[in-house]
Amino acid sequence: MQTQPHRWRILAVCCLSLFIVGLDVTAVNVALPSIGRELHAGISGLQWTVDAYTLVLASLLMLSGSTADRLGRKRVFVAGLAVFSLASLLCSLAPNVELLVAFRVLQAVGGSMLNPVAMSIIANTFTDPRERAQAVGIWGAVFGISMALGPIVGGTVVDAFGWRPIFWINLPVGLTAIALTLRLVPESRAPRARRFDPVGQALVIVLLAALTYGIIEAPALGWSSPAIVAAFAASAAALVGLLMYEPRREDPLVDLRFFRSTPFASAIAISVAAFAAFGGFLFLNTLYLQAARGYSPLEAGLATVPLALVTVVASPLSGRIVGRRGPRLPLVIAGAALVSACALLTGIDGGTPLARLLVAYVVFGLGFGLVNAPITNAAVSGMPRAQAGVAAAIATTSRQVGQTLGVAVAGAIVAAHAGGAGLAAASHPAWWMLTAAGAVVLLLGLLATTRRARESARRTAVQLNPEALAT
Repeated sequence: MQTQPHRWRILAVCCLSLFIVGLDVTAVNVALPSIGRELHAGISGLQWTVDAYTLVLASLLMLSGSTADRLGRKRVFVAGLAVFSLASLLCSLAPNVELLVAFRVLQAVGGSMLNPVAMSIIANTFTDPRERAQAVGIWGAVFGISMALGPIVGGTVVDAFGWRPIFWINLPVGLTAIALTLRLVPESRAPRARRFDPVGQALVIVLLAALTYGIIEAPALGWSSPAIVAAFAASAAALVGLLMYEPRREDPLVDLRFFRSTPFASAIAISVAAFAAFGGFLFLNTLYLQAARGYSPLEAGLATVPLALVTVVASPLSGRIVGRRGPRLPLVIAGAALVSACALLTGIDGGTPLARLLVAYVVFGLGFGLVNAPITNAAVSGMPRAQAGVAAAIATTSRQVGQTLGVAVAGAIVAAHAGGAGLAAASHPAWWMLTAAGAVVLLLGLLATTRRARESARRTAVQLNPEALAT
């Protein structure tokens, strides 16, 4: 058993990997206009620069989680750090957008071995429910902080040195994390090895890839074109296949029994909605500030400082509220804040007062900062320790799916309306879509925290495993 100081050092190492992944995602968003100019990429190319990463990440998270449970969490975690760092270097050297997207795919392969595996390490390191709740709160706070600081760091680096050095940031941090992991983190595995599920993995990839392709490419090819119709049909067929095939397997890639818990199922849906709002927010805001208002990358990053600062404050505060009063209050406030912030931006143009933008950023930062801890805590609750990697991967996958869809849908809306209007006007319907995503967070936050919902979590925990991750 680990001593208390050693446990918290292990948590710090796990959070370090989470920090570089979150920082990378949002830093790249700020660099998109610069990447587009240098590599001659249009909106579709910029969407793929973001979504190739999040799509592959979402597709492989559950495979990586189950692989870590089987082969060893420390081993897979170190491998992920190495691949992520190498791919970051390759991204910085990409001569065209096609190779950049390819290297982002490789980066995502490494990234898929980090977050769910780190969460699994945390779950197996902190066996006391109170300490585990604190660790999960810190975990959620670090994730929110990293995602919010990315635009500032990215804007500063891009403005001073160009877009390529943003990928260099990952190298020293990744190497440091590898060294600390080898020194501090003990190896752990699931008591019983889970078998690989190739059919389930293929269905997940088809589901997410076909859906994302259809959304991104539809504005250019036409929503009724054979390629787009086939993409959406393949995605729907893959979803049906998952729902029919996975319950029949002894070791499914996606254990659908987790979704019998209302808090868990709601946490997954809230994650998708909240991160769709966040991904779309960053994508639209980056293009708006630099293309419609003429800001430099540094100025665009500095404009989002209020969002980052409020997120930094709200994230740990949310963890404490969840520990003392439960998830209902932070979820409701988060949903209301996301709705208000996105609604403020539904009518922006090139001359919108900066004060209005800053208010929207502050309110959005509050909502995003508050939402991470309760959804992380709810997703972990009731999961069996033997499947910690897979269960954590489902929760992490929902975040990446949400961010992928947010960028894809927001970009598709802008592309569809950009022909007869400027970028700011073309973004108005997209901001309404993000407002609706915030409303989903608010509604599910209310429904997922009732007494009946909590009882379903207890029943699910007993059915899955008497020794649950949380009571």
